[in-house]
Amino acid sequence: MEQQLLISDLATDTLKGLSSNPKYLHSKYFYDDAGTIIFQDIMRMKEYYLTDCELEIFSEQKDDLLKALNNDGNHFNLVELGSGDGLKTKLLLSYFFNKDANFQYSPIDISQKANNELAESLNSEIPGLQVTPKTGDYFHELQKINSNDGTPKVIFFLGSNIGNFSLEETHDFLRHLSNYTNQEDKVLIGFDLKKSPDVILKAYNDPHGHTRRFTFNLLHRLNKELGADFDPQNFIHHCTYNPESGTLKSYLVATKEHKVRIEALEQVFHFGKWESIFMETSRKFDFDFIDQLAAEHGFQPVKNFTDKRGYFVDSLWEKR
Repeated sequence: MEQQLLISDLATDTLKGLSSNPKYLHSKYFYDDAGTIIFQDIMRMKEYYLTDCELEIFSEQKDDLLKALNNDGNHFNLVELGSGDGLKTKLLLSYFFNKDANFQYSPIDISQKANNELAESLNSEIPGLQVTPKTGDYFHELQKINSNDGTPKVIFFLGSNIGNFSLEETHDFLRHLSNYTNQEDKVLIGFDLKKSPDVILKAYNDPHGHTRRFTFNLLHRLNKELGADFDPQNFIHHCTYNPESGTLKSYLVATKEHKVRIEALEQVFHFGKWESIFMETSRKFDFDFIDQLAAEHGFQPVKNFTDKRGYFVDSLWEKR
């Protein structure tokens, strides 16, 4: 029943996006099981500096992080939104566990496969850690956690996932986050900082083709789940970056005039030559705007944890 609902949402959003002018698709649908695997390849490539930056922060500042996250030493629930394979988070989980921090870990991810593999690996690598994976929408699952026993929460939203939202979606996300946190709950949010456009573009249009495969995977998903007949050879992957706004945008651009039929929608969509489908935003931030976002949504900035190059920040906020 849940899978039918997800497919219905995918169909509805696809119809709306491809009927718009200009056309667009929702990047949230990148992360099926196949997309999750491709994104793990992206995170491991050297051009994708975000992973290295956050790994550096967690490796070298883990003691400061533990003190800032749990300065009273009481029991807390560490909730991670979009946990994936837990590559970076495991560094902190292992350190916190070995320091006898009193916590349980609740990873939330849309991929059941990713959750199963994460739980299995944590059981092997950190035996004794209390892990309760939850599969589904972030805030649906967070709402259930929030209505439990009142245990203080520390919520992770890492890897600059917040940068994938439009400005409107960013505010909507933070409104929800504020609604499902209690006073003195903490959130640790990863923000990619503004930097050289060359560095940014190499990360999102890499020479290995991983980001291209990640974007094209959504077309394969539409073919599989909605009976579409997209031919990926009719499109190219294209990125642009505006250093003033800090906004990177990725597109699929049609290289020839053609039509695509989507069986589940009983619709045919026309593509002109060089017509684009907007696929994803990746927003870059500065510290003033990060502090402004916190204040607007009822959080108090506590501390910023940055890497040595100043490329990335994990910003710790506390609910007022």
